[in-house]
Amino acid sequence: MNVPSSSPPNAPYGSPQNPWRRPDGSVIACTEKLKVMQENLAELRQCAQDALEDAVLMGCDEAQVKAALQAEIAALASGYAPEADGEAGAAVKNPV
Repeated sequence: MNVPSSSPPNAPYGSPQNPWRRPDGSVIACTEKLKVMQENLAELRQCAQDALEDAVLMGCDEAQVKAALQAEIAALASGYAPEADGEAGAAVKNPV
C-alpha cells in the first residue's frame, strides 16, 4: 500500500490528515462509508473500554489486559477479498 508519510502520527483515523485508504492507497471519500467507519470505531472503543474496566475491577493488570485486547485485534481477518476496484468482494473461506 502506498500511503503518504505526511500523515501526523496522532491524527485520528478518518480525519483529513489521516484518511481511510483502499489497499491501493487511494482515499475513501464516500460520506456514508466514513460515517459507518466512525460509528464502528466508537462502538469498538466503548466495548474495549468496558472490557478493560471490568477486568481491572476484577483485579487484572491493566497493561496485561490492554496487551490481550491488542493481540485479539491483531489476530482478526476480514474474510473478504478486495476486488480490483478496491471494494470488498465475495466472502472467502477464513482459515480461523
